[in-house]
Amino acid sequence: MDEKFYITTSIAYANAQPHMGHAYEAVLTDIIARYKSMRGVSTFFLTGMDEHGDKIVRASQKADMGPQAFVDANGEKFKELFKKFNISYDYFVRTSDKTHHWTGAQTLWGKLSDSGDIYKGVYKGLYCVGCEAFVTEKELVDGKCPHHDAAPEKVEEENYFFRLSKYTEQLKEKITSGELSIIPISRKNEILSFLEGGLEDISFSRPEGVIPWGVPVPGQRGHMMYVWCDALSNYITGLGFGRKDDENFKKFWPADTHVIGKDIVRFHAIIWPAMLLSAGLPLPKNILVHGFITSGGKKMSKSLGNVIDPMGLEDKYGVESLRYFFAREITPFEDGDFTEEHFMETYNANLANGLGNLVSRTIKMAGQYFDGKVSQAIDIDVPLKREFVAVGDSAKIEGYSIPYLIRTKFLPEYYEHMDSFEINKAADVVWQLIGTLDGYIASHEPFKLIKTEKQKTENIIWSLLFGLHYISHMITPVMPDTAKKIEDVLGAVFDDNALPVSFNTKPLDAALFLRK
Repeated sequence: MDEKFYITTSIAYANAQPHMGHAYEAVLTDIIARYKSMRGVSTFFLTGMDEHGDKIVRASQKADMGPQAFVDANGEKFKELFKKFNISYDYFVRTSDKTHHWTGAQTLWGKLSDSGDIYKGVYKGLYCVGCEAFVTEKELVDGKCPHHDAAPEKVEEENYFFRLSKYTEQLKEKITSGELSIIPISRKNEILSFLEGGLEDISFSRPEGVIPWGVPVPGQRGHMMYVWCDALSNYITGLGFGRKDDENFKKFWPADTHVIGKDIVRFHAIIWPAMLLSAGLPLPKNILVHGFITSGGKKMSKSLGNVIDPMGLEDKYGVESLRYFFAREITPFEDGDFTEEHFMETYNANLANGLGNLVSRTIKMAGQYFDGKVSQAIDIDVPLKREFVAVGDSAKIEGYSIPYLIRTKFLPEYYEHMDSFEINKAADVVWQLIGTLDGYIASHEPFKLIKTEKQKTENIIWSLLFGLHYISHMITPVMPDTAKKIEDVLGAVFDDNALPVSFNTKPLDAALFLRK
Protein backbone atom coordinates (compact mmCIF):
# COMPACT_ATOMS: atom_id res chain seq x y z
CA MET A 1 0.00 0.00 0.00
CA ASP A 2 1.26 3.49 -0.83
CA GLU A 3 2.28 5.56 2.19
CA LYS A 4 -0.40 8.02 3.29
CA PHE A 5 -0.57 10.91 5.74
CA TYR A 6 -3.77 12.47 7.09
CA ILE A 7 -3.48 15.67 9.12
CA THR A 8 -6.09 18.03 10.57
CA THR A 9 -6.37 21.31 12.37
CA SER A 10 -9.03 21.71 15.01
CA ILE A 11 -12.10 23.30 13.46
CA ALA A 12 -12.49 26.97 14.31
CA TYR A 13 -15.60 28.11 16.15
CA ALA A 14 -17.69 30.33 13.88
CA ASN A 15 -18.89 32.85 16.47
CA ALA A 16 -16.15 35.41 15.70
CA GLN A 17 -13.58 36.45 13.13
CA PRO A 18 -10.23 34.64 12.77
CA HIS A 19 -7.34 35.71 14.99
CA MET A 20 -3.59 35.13 15.26
CA GLY A 21 -4.04 31.72 16.91
CA HIS A 22 -6.05 30.48 13.95
CA ALA A 23 -3.35 31.70 11.56
CA TYR A 24 -0.59 30.00 13.56
CA GLU A 25 -2.33 26.63 13.81
CA ALA A 26 -3.19 26.67 10.11
CA VAL A 27 0.40 27.53 9.11
CA LEU A 28 1.90 24.93 11.46
CA THR A 29 -0.37 22.24 10.04
CA ASP A 30 0.25 23.39 6.48
CA ILE A 31 4.04 23.18 6.96
CA ILE A 32 3.75 19.57 8.11
CA ALA A 33 1.36 18.67 5.26
CA ARG A 34 3.60 20.29 2.64
CA TYR A 35 6.65 18.51 4.07
CA LYS A 36 4.97 15.12 3.77
CA SER A 37 3.89 15.88 0.20
CA MET A 38 7.43 17.02 -0.60
CA ARG A 39 8.71 13.61 0.57
CA GLY A 40 6.34 11.87 -1.84
CA VAL A 41 3.68 10.83 0.68
CA SER A 42 0.01 10.87 -0.36
CA THR A 43 -1.32 13.58 1.95
CA PHE A 44 -4.79 14.78 2.94
CA PHE A 45 -5.16 18.01 4.95
CA LEU A 46 -8.49 18.82 6.59
CA THR A 47 -9.65 22.00 8.28
CA GLY A 48 -12.97 23.75 8.74
CA MET A 49 -15.56 25.38 10.97
CA ASP A 50 -17.61 24.36 14.02
CA GLU A 51 -20.85 26.19 13.29
CA HIS A 52 -23.45 25.10 15.83
CA GLY A 53 -24.39 25.95 19.40
CA ASP A 54 -25.91 28.58 21.64
CA LYS A 55 -23.10 31.12 21.17
CA ILE A 56 -23.66 31.08 17.41
CA VAL A 57 -27.34 31.85 17.91
CA ARG A 58 -26.54 34.70 20.32
CA ALA A 59 -23.84 36.14 18.06
CA SER A 60 -26.06 35.95 14.97
CA GLN A 61 -28.90 37.71 16.81
CA LYS A 62 -26.52 40.44 17.90
CA ALA A 63 -25.46 40.86 14.27
CA ASP A 64 -29.12 40.91 13.22
CA MET A 65 -28.62 37.85 11.01
CA GLY A 66 -29.94 34.32 10.85
CA PRO A 67 -27.55 31.60 12.11
CA GLN A 68 -26.86 30.18 8.65
CA ALA A 69 -26.15 33.58 7.10
CA PHE A 70 -23.94 34.42 10.07
CA VAL A 71 -21.77 31.28 9.82
CA ASP A 72 -21.66 31.63 6.02
CA ALA A 73 -20.17 35.11 6.42
CA ASN A 74 -17.60 34.03 9.00
CA GLY A 75 -16.75 30.96 6.94
CA GLU A 76 -15.73 33.21 4.07
CA LYS A 77 -13.48 35.21 6.42
CA PHE A 78 -11.65 32.05 7.47
CA LYS A 79 -11.28 30.94 3.87
CA GLU A 80 -9.89 34.37 3.01
CA LEU A 81 -7.35 34.08 5.85
CA PHE A 82 -6.30 30.63 4.68
CA LYS A 83 -5.98 31.82 1.09
CA LYS A 84 -3.77 34.75 2.12
CA PHE A 85 -1.57 32.51 4.26
CA ASN A 86 -1.23 29.97 1.43
CA ILE A 87 -2.87 27.14 3.38
CA SER A 88 -3.01 24.07 1.13
CA TYR A 89 -5.98 22.27 2.69
CA ASP A 90 -7.78 19.56 0.73
CA TYR A 91 -11.20 19.90 2.34
CA PHE A 92 -12.94 22.55 4.43
CA VAL A 93 -15.52 21.01 6.78
CA ARG A 94 -18.61 22.96 7.74
CA THR A 95 -20.73 21.34 10.43
CA SER A 96 -23.89 23.08 9.16
CA ASP A 97 -23.50 21.10 5.91
CA LYS A 98 -26.45 18.71 5.99
CA THR A 99 -25.30 16.77 2.93
CA HIS A 100 -21.70 16.04 3.89
CA HIS A 101 -21.46 16.40 7.68
CA TRP A 102 -24.81 15.59 9.26
CA THR A 103 -25.04 12.10 7.74
CA GLY A 104 -21.68 11.09 9.16
CA ALA A 105 -22.31 12.62 12.59
CA GLN A 106 -25.64 10.81 12.88
CA THR A 107 -24.05 7.56 11.67
CA LEU A 108 -21.42 7.85 14.41
CA TRP A 109 -24.15 8.48 17.01
CA GLY A 110 -25.85 5.29 15.83
CA LYS A 111 -22.66 3.27 16.31
CA LEU A 112 -22.22 4.60 19.86
CA SER A 113 -25.84 3.77 20.61
CA ASP A 114 -25.46 0.26 19.16
CA SER A 115 -22.50 -0.26 21.51
CA GLY A 116 -24.78 0.47 24.46
CA ASP A 117 -22.86 3.62 25.33
CA ILE A 118 -25.70 6.14 24.88
CA TYR A 119 -28.42 6.43 27.54
CA LYS A 120 -30.95 9.02 28.68
CA GLY A 121 -30.68 10.75 32.03
CA VAL A 122 -31.04 14.05 33.88
CA TYR A 123 -28.00 16.27 33.97
CA LYS A 124 -27.42 18.35 37.07
CA GLY A 125 -24.22 20.30 37.01
CA LEU A 126 -22.19 23.22 35.77
CA TYR A 127 -22.13 24.75 32.31
CA CYS A 128 -19.56 27.31 31.09
CA VAL A 129 -21.17 29.60 28.53
CA GLY A 130 -17.75 30.78 27.26
CA CYS A 131 -16.50 27.24 26.62
CA GLU A 132 -19.97 26.13 25.63
CA ALA A 133 -19.18 23.01 27.62
CA PHE A 134 -20.21 21.23 30.80
CA VAL A 135 -17.48 21.35 33.42
CA THR A 136 -16.72 19.65 36.71
CA GLU A 137 -15.72 21.22 40.01
CA LYS A 138 -12.15 19.92 39.71
CA GLU A 139 -11.70 21.74 36.40
CA LEU A 140 -12.44 25.13 37.99
CA VAL A 141 -9.95 27.51 39.57
CA ASP A 142 -11.39 29.39 42.54
CA GLY A 143 -14.84 28.43 41.33
CA LYS A 144 -14.29 29.91 37.85
CA CYS A 145 -13.50 28.59 34.41
CA PRO A 146 -9.72 29.05 33.97
CA HIS A 147 -10.15 29.99 30.30
CA HIS A 148 -12.89 32.62 30.74
CA ASP A 149 -12.51 33.73 34.38
CA ALA A 150 -16.25 33.37 34.88
CA ALA A 151 -18.34 31.20 37.17
CA PRO A 152 -20.30 28.51 35.31
CA GLU A 153 -24.10 28.32 35.33
CA LYS A 154 -25.97 25.63 37.25
CA VAL A 155 -28.02 23.51 34.82
CA GLU A 156 -30.61 20.76 35.24
CA GLU A 157 -32.08 19.16 32.10
CA GLU A 158 -32.89 15.83 30.43
CA ASN A 159 -30.04 14.80 28.14
CA TYR A 160 -28.55 11.77 26.48
CA PHE A 161 -25.27 10.66 28.05
CA PHE A 162 -22.17 8.88 26.74
CA ARG A 163 -20.51 6.22 28.94
CA LEU A 164 -17.11 7.87 29.00
CA SER A 165 -16.35 6.25 32.38
CA LYS A 166 -16.29 2.85 30.66
CA TYR A 167 -13.10 3.76 28.80
CA THR A 168 -10.82 5.06 31.58
CA GLU A 169 -8.51 2.06 31.74
CA GLN A 170 -8.51 1.43 28.01
CA LEU A 171 -7.46 5.03 27.34
CA LYS A 172 -4.66 4.76 29.91
CA GLU A 173 -3.33 1.68 28.13
CA LYS A 174 -3.54 3.23 24.65
CA ILE A 175 -1.72 6.38 25.76
CA THR A 176 0.88 4.65 27.91
CA SER A 177 1.74 2.18 25.15
CA GLY A 178 2.09 4.98 22.61
CA GLU A 179 -0.65 3.64 20.35
CA LEU A 180 -2.22 7.05 20.92
CA SER A 181 0.74 9.43 21.00
CA ILE A 182 0.30 12.83 22.66
CA ILE A 183 3.03 15.35 21.84
CA PRO A 184 4.76 16.90 23.77
CA ILE A 185 5.25 14.52 26.70
CA SER A 186 4.09 17.18 29.17
CA ARG A 187 0.61 17.02 27.60
CA LYS A 188 0.71 13.23 27.68
CA ASN A 189 1.49 13.34 31.40
CA GLU A 190 -1.29 15.87 31.92
CA ILE A 191 -3.84 13.50 30.38
CA LEU A 192 -2.56 10.45 32.25
CA SER A 193 -2.75 12.39 35.51
CA PHE A 194 -6.32 13.40 34.73
CA LEU A 195 -7.25 9.80 33.96
CA GLU A 196 -5.95 8.70 37.38
CA GLY A 197 -8.94 10.42 38.95
CA GLY A 198 -11.32 8.34 36.83
CA LEU A 199 -13.73 9.59 34.18
CA GLU A 200 -17.36 10.51 34.52
CA ASP A 201 -20.05 9.98 31.90
CA ILE A 202 -20.71 13.10 29.88
CA SER A 203 -23.79 14.84 28.55
CA PHE A 204 -24.07 14.12 24.84
CA SER A 205 -27.17 16.09 23.84
CA ARG A 206 -29.15 19.15 24.87
CA PRO A 207 -32.84 19.96 24.51
CA GLU A 208 -33.79 21.59 21.24
CA GLY A 209 -35.33 24.43 23.21
CA VAL A 210 -31.91 25.24 24.69
CA ILE A 211 -29.86 24.73 21.52
CA PRO A 212 -32.13 25.13 18.49
CA TRP A 213 -29.21 25.33 16.06
CA GLY A 214 -27.41 22.02 15.58
CA VAL A 215 -27.54 18.42 14.36
CA PRO A 216 -30.68 16.54 15.52
CA VAL A 217 -30.20 13.33 17.49
CA PRO A 218 -31.27 10.58 15.07
CA GLY A 219 -34.69 9.15 15.90
CA GLN A 220 -35.16 11.32 19.00
CA ARG A 221 -37.22 14.44 18.38
CA GLY A 222 -36.54 17.37 20.67
CA HIS A 223 -32.85 16.59 21.22
CA MET A 224 -29.86 18.14 19.50
CA MET A 225 -26.38 16.66 19.48
CA TYR A 226 -24.01 18.30 21.88
CA VAL A 227 -20.62 19.44 20.60
CA TRP A 228 -18.83 16.08 21.06
CA CYS A 229 -20.59 14.03 18.40
CA ASP A 230 -21.32 17.08 16.26
CA ALA A 231 -17.94 18.83 16.09
CA LEU A 232 -15.40 16.08 16.86
CA SER A 233 -16.90 13.82 14.21
CA ASN A 234 -15.69 16.28 11.53
CA TYR A 235 -12.39 14.42 11.37
CA ILE A 236 -14.15 11.45 9.79
CA THR A 237 -17.15 13.11 8.12
CA GLY A 238 -14.73 15.28 6.16
CA LEU A 239 -13.38 12.06 4.64
CA GLY A 240 -16.83 10.77 3.71
CA PHE A 241 -17.65 8.62 6.76
CA GLY A 242 -21.34 7.65 6.73
CA ARG A 243 -21.73 8.40 3.02
CA LYS A 244 -21.51 6.30 -0.13
CA ASP A 245 -18.53 8.37 -1.33
CA ASP A 246 -16.27 7.24 1.51
CA GLU A 247 -13.14 6.38 -0.51
CA ASN A 248 -11.08 8.99 1.35
CA PHE A 249 -12.20 7.59 4.70
CA LYS A 250 -11.11 4.10 3.65
CA LYS A 251 -7.78 5.42 2.38
CA PHE A 252 -6.78 7.97 4.99
CA TRP A 253 -8.32 7.05 8.35
CA PRO A 254 -6.92 6.81 10.99
CA ALA A 255 -5.56 10.34 11.24
CA ASP A 256 -1.80 10.48 11.43
CA THR A 257 -1.82 13.82 13.26
CA HIS A 258 -4.47 16.03 14.87
CA VAL A 259 -2.99 19.51 15.43
CA ILE A 260 -4.77 21.28 18.30
CA GLY A 261 -4.33 24.01 20.91
CA LYS A 262 -3.55 23.16 24.52
CA ASP A 263 -6.98 24.38 25.71
CA ILE A 264 -8.79 21.52 23.95
CA VAL A 265 -6.39 18.66 24.62
CA ARG A 266 -8.78 16.77 26.94
CA PHE A 267 -11.53 16.80 24.35
CA HIS A 268 -9.20 15.29 21.76
CA ALA A 269 -7.14 12.97 23.95
CA ILE A 270 -10.01 11.60 26.08
CA ILE A 271 -13.50 12.11 24.67
CA TRP A 272 -12.71 11.69 20.97
CA PRO A 273 -10.67 8.47 21.31
CA ALA A 274 -13.29 7.04 23.70
CA MET A 275 -15.94 7.69 21.06
CA LEU A 276 -13.80 5.94 18.45
CA LEU A 277 -13.26 2.95 20.75
CA SER A 278 -17.00 2.73 21.29
CA ALA A 279 -17.66 2.89 17.54
CA GLY A 280 -15.00 0.27 16.78
CA LEU A 281 -12.90 2.70 14.72
CA PRO A 282 -9.08 3.05 14.77
CA LEU A 283 -7.56 5.77 16.95
CA PRO A 284 -5.54 8.71 15.58
CA LYS A 285 -1.81 8.08 15.74
CA ASN A 286 -0.62 11.47 17.04
CA ILE A 287 -2.14 14.44 18.79
CA LEU A 288 0.20 17.42 18.41
CA VAL A 289 -0.59 20.04 21.05
CA HIS A 290 0.71 23.56 20.48
CA GLY A 291 0.69 26.54 22.81
CA PHE A 292 -0.88 29.98 22.54
CA ILE A 293 0.40 33.06 20.72
CA THR A 294 1.08 35.81 23.24
CA SER A 295 2.03 39.44 22.66
CA GLY A 296 4.66 41.02 24.84
CA GLY A 297 4.45 38.03 27.16
CA LYS A 298 0.71 38.48 27.74
CA LYS A 299 -2.30 36.70 26.32
CA MET A 300 -3.85 38.75 23.54
CA SER A 301 -6.82 40.71 24.83
CA LYS A 302 -8.89 43.57 23.47
CA SER A 303 -8.87 45.18 26.90
CA LEU A 304 -5.05 45.17 26.95
CA GLY A 305 -4.94 46.52 23.42
CA ASN A 306 -2.41 43.90 22.30
CA VAL A 307 -4.54 41.95 19.83
CA ILE A 308 -2.74 41.52 16.50
CA ASP A 309 -4.74 41.12 13.31
CA PRO A 310 -3.07 38.47 11.11
CA MET A 311 -4.68 39.89 7.96
CA GLY A 312 -3.23 43.33 8.68
CA LEU A 313 0.25 41.89 9.18
CA GLU A 314 0.04 39.94 5.94
CA ASP A 315 -0.92 43.09 4.08
CA LYS A 316 2.01 44.96 5.62
CA TYR A 317 4.85 42.42 5.49
CA GLY A 318 3.80 39.60 3.16
CA VAL A 319 2.83 36.05 3.99
CA GLU A 320 6.22 34.37 3.48
CA SER A 321 7.90 36.36 6.25
CA LEU A 322 5.06 35.60 8.66
CA ARG A 323 5.18 31.89 7.84
CA TYR A 324 8.93 32.00 8.51
CA PHE A 325 8.38 33.65 11.90
CA PHE A 326 5.77 31.07 12.91
CA ALA A 327 8.08 28.25 11.84
CA ARG A 328 11.37 29.34 13.37
CA GLU A 329 10.63 31.77 16.17
CA ILE A 330 7.81 29.81 17.84
CA THR A 331 8.37 26.40 19.40
CA PRO A 332 5.42 24.18 18.43
CA PHE A 333 5.05 22.70 21.91
CA GLU A 334 5.04 25.89 24.00
CA ASP A 335 3.50 29.36 24.04
CA GLY A 336 5.13 31.71 21.54
CA ASP A 337 5.43 35.48 21.76
CA PHE A 338 4.81 37.81 18.84
CA THR A 339 5.58 41.50 18.78
CA GLU A 340 6.08 43.61 15.69
CA GLU A 341 9.47 44.74 17.01
CA HIS A 342 10.77 41.17 17.37
CA PHE A 343 9.30 40.25 14.02
CA MET A 344 11.20 43.09 12.30
CA GLU A 345 14.46 42.11 14.03
CA THR A 346 14.25 38.56 12.70
CA TYR A 347 13.02 39.73 9.30
CA ASN A 348 16.01 41.99 8.77
CA ALA A 349 18.62 39.65 10.23
CA ASN A 350 17.50 36.32 8.79
CA LEU A 351 15.47 37.07 5.69
CA ALA A 352 16.56 40.36 4.13
CA ASN A 353 20.22 40.26 5.26
CA GLY A 354 20.45 36.47 5.62
CA LEU A 355 18.78 34.34 2.99
CA GLY A 356 17.97 37.21 0.63
CA ASN A 357 21.51 38.56 0.61
CA LEU A 358 23.06 35.11 0.08
CA VAL A 359 20.84 34.38 -2.93
CA SER A 360 21.41 37.81 -4.42
CA ARG A 361 25.22 37.81 -4.20
CA THR A 362 25.58 34.20 -5.39
CA ILE A 363 23.34 34.69 -8.43
CA LYS A 364 25.15 37.93 -9.22
CA MET A 365 28.58 36.23 -9.16
CA ALA A 366 27.32 33.36 -11.34
CA GLY A 367 26.01 35.81 -13.91
CA GLN A 368 28.98 38.17 -13.80
CA TYR A 369 31.75 35.53 -13.90
CA PHE A 370 30.21 32.71 -15.97
CA ASP A 371 27.26 34.29 -17.80
CA GLY A 372 24.98 32.24 -15.53
CA LYS A 373 26.22 28.85 -16.82
CA VAL A 374 28.00 26.94 -14.04
CA SER A 375 28.96 23.27 -14.44
CA GLN A 376 29.79 20.58 -11.92
CA ALA A 377 33.46 19.85 -11.34
CA ILE A 378 33.20 18.26 -7.88
CA ASP A 379 32.37 14.68 -6.92
CA ILE A 380 29.26 15.10 -4.79
CA ASP A 381 29.89 12.05 -2.62
CA VAL A 382 33.56 12.58 -1.79
CA PRO A 383 35.00 14.93 0.87
CA LEU A 384 37.45 17.34 -0.74
CA LYS A 385 40.87 18.54 0.23
CA ARG A 386 41.33 21.47 2.55
CA GLU A 387 41.56 23.96 -0.32
CA PHE A 388 37.87 23.47 -1.06
CA VAL A 389 36.57 23.35 2.50
CA ALA A 390 33.58 25.17 3.90
CA VAL A 391 34.56 26.98 7.08
CA GLY A 392 31.04 27.36 8.45
CA ASP A 393 30.34 28.08 12.08
CA SER A 394 31.72 24.87 13.57
CA ALA A 395 35.22 23.44 13.51
CA LYS A 396 33.87 19.89 13.35
CA ILE A 397 32.63 20.43 9.77
CA GLU A 398 35.87 21.84 8.42
CA GLY A 399 37.57 19.79 5.73
CA TYR A 400 34.44 18.80 3.80
CA SER A 401 32.85 20.06 0.59
CA ILE A 402 29.48 21.82 0.59
CA PRO A 403 27.70 18.94 -1.25
CA TYR A 404 29.15 16.36 1.14
CA LEU A 405 28.11 18.39 4.17
CA ILE A 406 24.58 18.87 2.88
CA ARG A 407 24.05 15.19 2.14
CA THR A 408 25.64 13.83 5.32
CA LYS A 409 24.85 16.53 7.89
CA PHE A 410 22.28 19.16 7.00
CA LEU A 411 19.66 17.11 5.18
CA PRO A 412 19.59 14.21 7.71
CA GLU A 413 19.28 16.65 10.62
CA TYR A 414 16.55 18.59 8.83
CA TYR A 415 14.52 15.43 8.06
CA GLU A 416 14.92 14.15 11.61
CA HIS A 417 13.54 17.36 13.11
CA MET A 418 10.67 17.63 10.61
CA ASP A 419 9.66 14.01 11.23
CA SER A 420 9.53 14.83 14.96
CA PHE A 421 7.42 17.98 14.36
CA GLU A 422 10.32 20.12 15.63
CA ILE A 423 9.69 22.70 12.94
CA ASN A 424 11.74 25.43 14.64
CA LYS A 425 14.79 23.16 14.92
CA ALA A 426 14.46 22.15 11.28
CA ALA A 427 14.42 25.85 10.35
CA ASP A 428 17.54 26.34 12.49
CA VAL A 429 19.32 23.71 10.37
CA VAL A 430 18.47 25.68 7.22
CA TRP A 431 19.92 28.87 8.67
CA GLN A 432 23.02 27.00 9.83
CA LEU A 433 23.51 26.03 6.20
CA ILE A 434 23.01 29.67 5.16
CA GLY A 435 25.70 30.63 7.70
CA THR A 436 28.00 27.93 6.33
CA LEU A 437 27.60 29.23 2.76
CA ASP A 438 28.27 32.78 3.94
CA GLY A 439 31.42 31.48 5.65
CA TYR A 440 32.41 29.65 2.47
CA ILE A 441 32.27 32.91 0.50
CA ALA A 442 34.22 34.75 3.20
CA SER A 443 36.98 32.13 3.36
CA HIS A 444 37.45 31.63 -0.41
CA GLU A 445 36.69 35.15 -1.67
CA PRO A 446 35.62 34.11 -5.19
CA PHE A 447 35.33 37.79 -6.09
CA LYS A 448 39.14 37.95 -5.80
CA LEU A 449 39.97 34.40 -6.94
CA ILE A 450 38.25 34.91 -10.32
CA LYS A 451 41.17 37.11 -11.40
CA THR A 452 43.66 34.20 -11.26
CA GLU A 453 41.80 30.88 -10.79
CA LYS A 454 38.71 30.66 -13.01
CA GLN A 455 38.21 26.88 -12.65
CA LYS A 456 38.57 26.97 -8.89
CA THR A 457 36.16 29.90 -8.77
CA GLU A 458 33.61 27.92 -10.80
CA ASN A 459 33.94 25.05 -8.33
CA ILE A 460 33.15 27.46 -5.50
CA ILE A 461 30.19 29.09 -7.27
CA TRP A 462 28.83 25.66 -8.26
CA SER A 463 29.02 24.58 -4.61
CA LEU A 464 27.13 27.69 -3.53
CA LEU A 465 24.41 27.10 -6.14
CA PHE A 466 24.20 23.47 -5.05
CA GLY A 467 23.69 24.71 -1.51
CA LEU A 468 20.98 27.17 -2.60
CA HIS A 469 19.11 24.36 -4.34
CA TYR A 470 18.91 22.44 -1.07
CA ILE A 471 18.00 25.55 0.87
CA SER A 472 15.05 26.03 -1.48
CA HIS A 473 14.15 22.37 -0.97
CA MET A 474 14.20 22.68 2.81
CA ILE A 475 12.24 25.94 2.96
CA THR A 476 9.55 24.69 0.56
CA PRO A 477 7.12 23.68 3.35
CA VAL A 478 7.64 26.99 5.17
CA MET A 479 8.01 29.50 2.36
CA PRO A 480 6.76 27.80 -0.81
CA ASP A 481 6.70 30.96 -2.94
CA THR A 482 10.23 31.97 -1.95
CA ALA A 483 11.48 28.44 -2.63
CA LYS A 484 10.00 28.54 -6.12
CA LYS A 485 11.59 31.92 -6.84
CA ILE A 486 15.01 30.55 -5.84
CA GLU A 487 14.59 27.46 -8.01
CA ASP A 488 13.47 29.59 -10.94
CA VAL A 489 16.62 31.74 -10.86
CA LEU A 490 18.92 28.73 -10.28
CA GLY A 491 17.86 26.92 -13.46
CA ALA A 492 19.22 23.62 -12.13
CA VAL A 493 19.87 20.70 -14.51
CA PHE A 494 19.53 17.30 -12.81
CA ASP A 495 21.10 13.90 -13.37
CA ASP A 496 19.28 10.55 -13.26
CA ASN A 497 19.47 10.59 -9.45
CA ALA A 498 17.71 13.97 -9.24
CA LEU A 499 20.94 15.68 -8.16
CA PRO A 500 21.70 19.13 -9.58
CA VAL A 501 24.79 18.88 -11.78
CA SER A 502 24.79 22.25 -13.51
CA PHE A 503 22.98 25.58 -13.35
CA ASN A 504 21.71 28.08 -15.89
CA THR A 505 21.03 31.01 -13.62
CA LYS A 506 19.12 34.14 -14.47
CA PRO A 507 19.12 37.48 -12.65
CA LEU A 508 16.69 38.17 -9.82
CA ASP A 509 13.95 40.54 -10.91
CA ALA A 510 13.93 42.08 -7.42
CA ALA A 511 15.19 41.40 -3.92
CA LEU A 512 13.61 38.32 -2.37
CA PHE A 513 12.27 40.14 0.66
CA LEU A 514 10.71 43.51 0.10
CA ARG A 515 8.32 44.98 2.63
CA LYS A 516 4.99 45.87 1.09
